[in-house]
Amino acid sequence: MNVPLAERLRPSQLQDLIGQQHLTGEESILRNAIAQGKIPSMILWGPPGVGKTTIANIIAHSLQRPFFTLSAISSGVKDIREVIEKAKDMEGLILFIDEIHRFNKGQQDALLGAVEKGIITLIGATTENPSFEVNSALLSRCQVYILKALNTDDLTQLLQYAIQHDERLRQQQIRIDEYEALFEIAGGDARKLLNLLELVVETHPTPEVLVITNAMVIATAQQRVSMYDKKGEQHYDIISAFIKSMRGSDPNGAVYWMARMIDGGEDPLFIARRMLIFASEDIGNANPNALLLANACFDAVHKIGYPECRIILSQCAVYLATCVKSNASYMAVEYALEAVRKTGDKPVPLHLRNGVTSLMKNVGYGKNYQYDHHSEQQFSGQEFLPQGLEETVFYQPGNNAREQELRKFLKDRWNEKYNY
Repeated sequence: MNVPLAERLRPSQLQDLIGQQHLTGEESILRNAIAQGKIPSMILWGPPGVGKTTIANIIAHSLQRPFFTLSAISSGVKDIREVIEKAKDMEGLILFIDEIHRFNKGQQDALLGAVEKGIITLIGATTENPSFEVNSALLSRCQVYILKALNTDDLTQLLQYAIQHDERLRQQQIRIDEYEALFEIAGGDARKLLNLLELVVETHPTPEVLVITNAMVIATAQQRVSMYDKKGEQHYDIISAFIKSMRGSDPNGAVYWMARMIDGGEDPLFIARRMLIFASEDIGNANPNALLLANACFDAVHKIGYPECRIILSQCAVYLATCVKSNASYMAVEYALEAVRKTGDKPVPLHLRNGVTSLMKNVGYGKNYQYDHHSEQQFSGQEFLPQGLEETVFYQPGNNAREQELRKFLKDRWNEKYNY
């Protein structure tokens, strides 16, 4: 049987697990729970390939408990009920559900009674935020443990362990000279990393020492290594190209540069946040709906995460790129800030101050203020700027249909004062 390397090396004891020491190391919460033989129902939340399934297997193996696995992709309520029935005759049964976030409310509700009564101990694995993807009733009955992405030290240790301990790999002398391509293509996924290593070894049989390099890994995987550096110059260059593509009304450029960021593992909330800023800075009142959509995009990305959120990001980027553009509101506050810095803290005109005490009223606070709702068209035409800045225009509507309506509105009311 051709069992993949990642499966061959799957540890059955905590001491063999690489990474997640905050959960499984000495005196950690899970290690202590296993040692005491009492584990709660739990949700393991973390990126792909960081040990969620492995930890579930280790728990079952360490406690010698019956262990059943369901995949939320292919299982339904009927499968859940069948396992619960078996659990009634099997004390301490552990039910592991992979990708539990894919269960709908009805499927999740089918677990509630059995979890609450202790008929089963549930271990759910998810790459998505359980606060959004697991219903509150089930979540309240489970502990949530967060698994961290494996760092380069963890991944290096994993590769060396595989070379030294796997029976098949030990038949060939292997040396890894360059790790970058292995890490980039695997994207922090230990399962993907080990299977990629095995693929490279299998496609380069040699009686001599096999020296693994970046070029060899890329050629084997037939995949270009992303050169995107989330903390380096590429990060700033590519987000700049992305913003400028949307500003230039090119959805093709916008989607391409977004894809570069996604492929490089950029935080999706960073992309969504920049689009939220862009919607106001570069579109503004030319299309106020842009800000609403960008805000909805940010919320949705926060709830969903990769990989599905790429679709939402793309929809928003295309919409923003194809919107009419205006930076009028952005420039208005910049001009106003410039005036503030030049003229200092000018006093608020007395008629705009709130006269809440008798003394304030006696010195003129609120005197001659005109309540606009009492005026014709709810407009009084009174002065709102401080002395020395009267008739200063900070906001000039953009040259687009929506803001031309705003220009007409302002001109009808302020024609004698402001040059609109």
